[in-house]
Amino acid sequence: MDTMTETNATATRDDATANDTAGGGRIRVAVVDDHEMFRAGVIATLRTEFDIVGQGADVDGSIAMIARTKPDVVLLDVHVPGGAGGGGTEILLRSKGLSPGSVFLALSVSDSPQDVGAVIRAGARGYVTKTITGADLISSVKQVHEGYAVFSPKLAGFVLSVFQGGGAEGLATGERPVHDEELDRLSNREQEVMRLIARGYTYKEVAAELFISIKTVETHMSAVLRKLQLSNRTELTRWAADRRLV
Repeated sequence: MDTMTETNATATRDDATANDTAGGGRIRVAVVDDHEMFRAGVIATLRTEFDIVGQGADVDGSIAMIARTKPDVVLLDVHVPGGAGGGGTEILLRSKGLSPGSVFLALSVSDSPQDVGAVIRAGARGYVTKTITGADLISSVKQVHEGYAVFSPKLAGFVLSVFQGGGAEGLATGERPVHDEELDRLSNREQEVMRLIARGYTYKEVAAELFISIKTVETHMSAVLRKLQLSNRTELTRWAADRRLV
């Protein structure tokens, strides 16, 4: 996100009066990141589409800001100083009761399984890395606000393992996937294709991610829709989102 980091730091500070814009219909966003220049660049990019209602650079200050402004979406770095040392995950957990209507999208330089797993289990709606473009970040904020889960493509394999209960990190809290008769109709490969398609991948991108041909993706997708008695990608995305599979 080089264009963001080079943007002149014109972002405003936390503004309690930002709530006055809530009636305008625009998504209200708060940005949490301890790097001032990067935070300013992100805000400058997002403010063309959203109302920026607050920003934070540490755990306690960010929690207070979220409680006061009650944003629709919180863009959250994973590694934020202060508090009890839990960083972005601590902010998310402590803010749930203070602003229950807020959804969280992690934006971090880290792509480690530990960081991704921790913030997902804490309740983040998505996780994208700081290599994301400005346009894709705007799109990601809109998608999580609409109820969809959003993840950077390179994180897809690990995210799938978390939701499937696989891997040491995914099992760290003893979580297991809930039994679902409809989901059980799908083979493991069909479930992988289903999750990626529901997350917005094209057939070409799914083929590259799973190292299979586009024709094979099409075959699996047809089987998924038939077994789930769905008509198209939009219905599949809603079906998966309702079950928190993406």
